[in-house]
Amino acid sequence: MKTSLEKLGSLKRELTVDLSIDIFKQKTDKILRSMASKVTVDGFRKGRVPLSIMRKQFGERAHSDVVNEIVNDTLVEALVDVKVTPASQPMITKIDAENKDIFSYTVTFEIFPEIKVADFSKLKVEQAEVEITEADEEKTLEGLIEQATEYKPVKRKSKEGDQVTIDFKGTLEGEVFEGGVASDFKMVLGKGSMIVGFEDGLLGVCAGESVTLNLTFPKEYHSPQLAAKDVVFEVDMKEVAIPKSLKLDDEFAKRFGEKNIGSLKKSMKIQMQVELDNRLTNQNKDDLFGALLEANNFEVPKESISNEAQSLKQEMEQRLQQQGTPFKGNMPASTFNPEAERRVKLGLLVNQISSDNKFNASKEQIDAKLNKMAATYGDEAQKMLDYYDADPSRLATIELMVVEQMVQDLILESAKVTIKKKTFKEVTQH
Repeated sequence: MKTSLEKLGSLKRELTVDLSIDIFKQKTDKILRSMASKVTVDGFRKGRVPLSIMRKQFGERAHSDVVNEIVNDTLVEALVDVKVTPASQPMITKIDAENKDIFSYTVTFEIFPEIKVADFSKLKVEQAEVEITEADEEKTLEGLIEQATEYKPVKRKSKEGDQVTIDFKGTLEGEVFEGGVASDFKMVLGKGSMIVGFEDGLLGVCAGESVTLNLTFPKEYHSPQLAAKDVVFEVDMKEVAIPKSLKLDDEFAKRFGEKNIGSLKKSMKIQMQVELDNRLTNQNKDDLFGALLEANNFEVPKESISNEAQSLKQEMEQRLQQQGTPFKGNMPASTFNPEAERRVKLGLLVNQISSDNKFNASKEQIDAKLNKMAATYGDEAQKMLDYYDADPSRLATIELMVVEQMVQDLILESAKVTIKKKTFKEVTQH
C-alpha cells in the first residue's frame, strides 16, 4: 500500500491510497461468485453462471460494494501511515480501477487544528460574588406567599395586582416563534414577568375580550432569534381574579411540607443558597470561558460546526414539541452556526488544556460531584444517584464536568481576576 497526503487548506486534507489491482479483482470476483447463486441468467442454472459472464453483466453493480469494502479494510491503516486523525467522516472523491497495475482511491476530510493555548496570565476575567441578605430572604418569602395565594374571579376590568388567565399566540413575521404560544397562562399584572409592554397591554381588559399587542423584544434578550425583533401577540383574556388574604403561620408552612414557619424559613434559606451556588457557578464559568475564547482564535472544522448546529436545531424543535408547539418553520440549521462554532471551539480548548495538563477525574472527585448535584434534588436525590449507578457509562458526563472544573481552577490560578459584587436578584434572575 502506498499513501500520499495533500493539504487543500488549513484544515482540509486529501489522501490518496494506491493498492495492487489484484486486490480489486480478487474482491470483485468474490462478490460476483456470491451473486451468482442469487441471480438468473438465460441459459444457465443458478450458481452455475461462469465468472466471465458475471463480470460482463454484473461487474458495474459489484463495483461500489468492492470499493466500499476496500476502503473499510485499508483506510484506518492508511491514516496511521500518514499520521493524521480526521475530524469528520472521510468522503470518497475519486476511484481509479482502470490501471492495469494499480487500484487507487482518494478521500477528503478535515482535521482538528493544532492549538497552542494562550498564556493564562494575560487573561482578564470577571468573577461575581454574592451575599444573601435579609432583604433577599424577605423577597423570597414574598414569592412563597404569592405562590400559595389563591385568587377569586371578578367581573371587572383588570388592574395591577390582579391575576389574569390568558391564551396567547406570538408571531414573528407571520410565523409562530419558540415559546410564543400558551393556553390558560396565569400571571399577576405588575410583576414584570413578561417583556416590556405585554402586561401594560392587558390593563383595563375584561374577561372575554381580546387584544393585539405590537411589541419589541429587548436587544439583550437571551434568544438571539428574537432579540430586538418586532412581534405581534394575539391575547384572549379568559379570567380576571383578585387575591384572597393569607396568614403567614404554621398552616401556611404546611402547604410547603414543613411543620412550622420556623422550619419553612430554614429550608428556604438552604434552597436559596443552593440555587445561588448553581447560578453563580454557571455565570462565572461563562465569563471565564468567554475570556478564554476571546484570547484563542483558531479555525475549526466546518463539518463539526454543521453537526453541532444540527444538534442545536433539533434541541429547539424538541423544546417546541414539549411545549405543544410543533416546529412548522423552515429555519436552516446554519442559523445556529455562531453558537455551534462557539461550542466546538470551547470543547477543543478545554480538551487541549486538560490533555496538556494530563487532567483525569478520580472516582472520589466524580462521587463528590454526584453528591453535590444530588443535594439539589431534595427527596428525589436517591433516585438521581440510582440513575447513574444503573449505567456506569452515564458517568462520562459527570467526568467531563469534573475535568472542566479542573480547567477552570487552573486558569483562575494565573489569570487577572476582578471580583464583582452582585445581588442575589441579579444572579438568580439573569
